[in-house]
Amino acid sequence: MESSSGEELEEEFPGHEWITPQSSINAAYQSQTEKGIRKICSELLELKDAIENLSGNMQSKYLAFLRISEEVVEAEQELIELQKHVSAQGILVQDLMSGVCRELDVWFKSNKEEDVKEKDFQAELDEILSDDTQDPKAIFLDKLDALLAEHKMEEALLALEAEEKKYLVADESSKESNAELSAFKTALFKRKAILEDQLVRWSEQPSLPITELRKSLAGLVKIGKSSLAHQLLLKAYGSRLQKNVEAFLPSCSIYTETYAASLSQIVFSAIAKAAKDTNTLFGDSPMNMNRIIQWAEYEIETFARLVKENSPLPESVSALRAACICIQTSLSHCSFLESYGLKFSKLLMVLLRPYIEEVLELNFRRVRRKIVDAARNDDILLLTPQEGSPLSGAVAPNIMLTSSGKKFISVVNDILDQVTPMTIVHFGGAILNKFLQLFDRYVETLIKVLPGPSEDDTLLESKEPVEFKAESDAQQLTLIGAAYTIADELLPAAVSKFFDMQTEKKGAGGSSEGLGSGSIYSIEHKEWKRHLQHSLDKLRDHFCRQYVLSFIYLEGKSRLDARMYMERKTDDLLFDADPLPSLPFQALFGRLQQLASVAGDVLLGKDKIQKVLLSRLTETVVMWLSNEQEFWDVFEDRSVQLQPSGLHLFSICTSSLRLLSVGVFHTDQFSSLCQQS
Repeated sequence: MESSSGEELEEEFPGHEWITPQSSINAAYQSQTEKGIRKICSELLELKDAIENLSGNMQSKYLAFLRISEEVVEAEQELIELQKHVSAQGILVQDLMSGVCRELDVWFKSNKEEDVKEKDFQAELDEILSDDTQDPKAIFLDKLDALLAEHKMEEALLALEAEEKKYLVADESSKESNAELSAFKTALFKRKAILEDQLVRWSEQPSLPITELRKSLAGLVKIGKSSLAHQLLLKAYGSRLQKNVEAFLPSCSIYTETYAASLSQIVFSAIAKAAKDTNTLFGDSPMNMNRIIQWAEYEIETFARLVKENSPLPESVSALRAACICIQTSLSHCSFLESYGLKFSKLLMVLLRPYIEEVLELNFRRVRRKIVDAARNDDILLLTPQEGSPLSGAVAPNIMLTSSGKKFISVVNDILDQVTPMTIVHFGGAILNKFLQLFDRYVETLIKVLPGPSEDDTLLESKEPVEFKAESDAQQLTLIGAAYTIADELLPAAVSKFFDMQTEKKGAGGSSEGLGSGSIYSIEHKEWKRHLQHSLDKLRDHFCRQYVLSFIYLEGKSRLDARMYMERKTDDLLFDADPLPSLPFQALFGRLQQLASVAGDVLLGKDKIQKVLLSRLTETVVMWLSNEQEFWDVFEDRSVQLQPSGLHLFSICTSSLRLLSVGVFHTDQFSSLCQQS
């Protein structure tokens, strides 16, 4: 309303030049007021920032002031303490000067003579301090004290040694009184004790070089402390050995096969160095030898414990390799130590034997499981050794194996590859016996694979499933041929180095004394071969027994019935110009001929095995007849009389069996007989 009324007034009363319009006045004052307010706001903001900066600077300066105040207080305290210390030192120096002056006055008054002219104090002091007026022993003791105070042990030792020699010469002249000699001897003894303490402390320094250690110990020997010096020597080598072992132990898990050999090198090299230094510094007295033997035995016991604690899994090949290398290297080191008169071979074997035997046992258990699994799942594929395979070096080109037989020889060679010569000497007999057990278990598994019940059903429990059964004659003969090939050729060739080493050791005059019950001397080659043959006999007998019984018994009834000979008529013999065996025996001979034909193909070139099987098969028939009481009860029945033709026929059958069992028939004769049948 006001603005509208103003405008109306301006329209009604037009302005003059000297009159300012109200609108101009309002616009001017309004713009000046807004600018002023904005300027005031900016100044206030600047003032606020300045106040904040000022407060921050004041706070930091205040903290710096407090810190400087504390430092000033601490400096004042230090100055006070320093002032006290200076005052105490000044008092001490003043007391010392007073005491010296007092002692000089007393000495001057007590030694002053009436007939001596008064001398100048400086001249008299020079005379007192002159070396010519002092006792040579006192001069030597002062010099020795100075050397000991400066820890110049070598110079002190030389001076002491020279003075003792001079003392011995002077003692022979006996010009000095006993009191003076006794006092001088006591003084030398005290200083020798100080020198001994310094040498001991110097020798016990962990970082002391070995050359400095030898010098220090030689000094102890010179002052008559040989026993203490030897103890310090063994202690120093023991601490160095412990540090080296502790530094090596983290790498045992990396070098699983050679860690034991490296530990052996560390331990036995330290023992050898200690023995060498003992002989050089102290000689080979019995006391020193006993001391180093006790120390070395402790270190060897620690070594054996570390080998066991850091071993990989005992059933692994790495553990077996590590154990064999450990025996080889450790015994070699023991042989070297014998040149110093130290014999630790027996102790080492006593400590390591349980561990080695455990590793051998667990490794053979592992390979036994492999062999049993391979035999139970044998695919009867005939395998010839490939070039570069473990079998190629020891197997003739015409030898053929099943997959389980190849697996057996493969694991045997894996074991033999880890064995070292020293392992053969000390554990060769045990290893050979375990090979016998391994082959026996392999045979037991083959018996389970063959048809028919085994002679001892406890050999393999029923909980061990057999996925493969050798049903055909070819499969059974293949398994038997593989077992014979392993026992007669492959396994003896693989372990031949054992018996070669045994022969070499015996020829060189070696004995089994101290080697233990499992050494290479504990088993003979013939006895070992006999055990192999015994295992083969079990396999052969089982095959022949089940083969004969499967023929004789048909649906639970025996084919070989004695009544067929009782019922034969007397005149039947007249119609048979060339009588043949009875029908069951003719069938048996035909079955044997069929088996012989298969054997000729499967066991090509193995005539010995073929003859052994044929002979044992006929022996089994004869043994069955001899032990079958029901068969012979028919002949003992007097109600039925045995006719001559029946007796003649039965004698033909039994004679043929006996001839076959003893191998009298040749192959062509046997074939002719079977063809006639």
